Amino acid sequence: MSTSYAVLAKARSKYGRFLSDRDYASLLACQSVAEVMVYLKSHTHFASVLDEVNERDVHRGRLEQLLRQYLFNEFDSLCCYDSNVSEGFSRYVIERTEVDQIIRFLVLLNANATERFIFQFPNFLAKHSELDVYRLANAHDYNDFLEALRPTPYYDLLKEYKPDAKGILPVSDMENKLYQYILKDMMELINKKTKGSERQELKSMFMTMNDFSIFSRILRLKKYYHLPPEVIRANMLPEFSTLSPKLIDRMCEAETSAEVFQIMQSTGCGRMIAKIGYNYASDITPRVQYKLAKKNIHFSNNPSVVMISFMLLSEIELMNVISLIEGIRYQLDPKTIQSLLIR
Repeated sequence: MSTSYAVLAKARSKYGRFLSDRDYASLLACQSVAEVMVYLKSHTHFASVLDEVNERDVHRGRLEQLLRQYLFNEFDSLCCYDSNVSEGFSRYVIERTEVDQIIRFLVLLNANATERFIFQFPNFLAKHSELDVYRLANAHDYNDFLEALRPTPYYDLLKEYKPDAKGILPVSDMENKLYQYILKDMMELINKKTKGSERQELKSMFMTMNDFSIFSRILRLKKYYHLPPEVIRANMLPEFSTLSPKLIDRMCEAETSAEVFQIMQSTGCGRMIAKIGYNYASDITPRVQYKLAKKNIHFSNNPSVVMISFMLLSEIELMNVISLIEGIRYQLDPKTIQSLLIR
């Protein structure tokens, strides 16, 4: 079997072990977090990584840390089958994890709660990253934070930002800068290492995801931050989007969320919104990712496309598991919990 077919077969085999409709129904019927953990240990592919977790004393941070390490190992095991692009995709996974942790730290720094960071950062990152996560975990202020980033590319990206008079950092601007960096890296990898249908499928996937990221970002910045159009516009990544600058400008200038939706749904990709069954605007981007990745893992013949699709579907399954556990922990109605799951 060629390495390409090995990637396809391995990824689809791993995907076949994902939680089924029956598993989700059984988990939704659980009355306690302990019952959820017993089921996950006894009936799912998460069993091996959860052996050391006491089902009666589940700490969300520790649980998420273990599951993310498991997902990284699963993806890493696929990369060894496809040497052409595997190094770049492995790096993309690491960069996404690094950026997620940096943003989480910045949010905690703004809330004067950095002591909570250490309970949730993924230990596996220390073995694969230039980012000194232990030094980051012990940073107490913005200067400490920047020093922890100094050996990495993120230092030059973020050193221009400073806290305002109240000590608050512009996290949204910094987040945009970081995601622009890793998206640019991925697009350069795609252009350099792929061609033909493989390049077309990968670019289409990432650009569509960025289209919806732009859309949801505009909604969020309008609704929660009440920012003016020119500031919102500066927080977009139009370079990697199928949306025209003119259309993005129209959404930035829109007076209401309903108008933003109307403009987005007039586009080719925006018509997907009516088909994905979302409950909250924040659901739209991950549900689009799920729809694209599920289609590609079944029908694409390009190993790199299947690998990235597997990664996206794995992350969404992890989100579902966390949502289930948190929903049951806080005694939410099963129908409410089900509405949070991305399926």
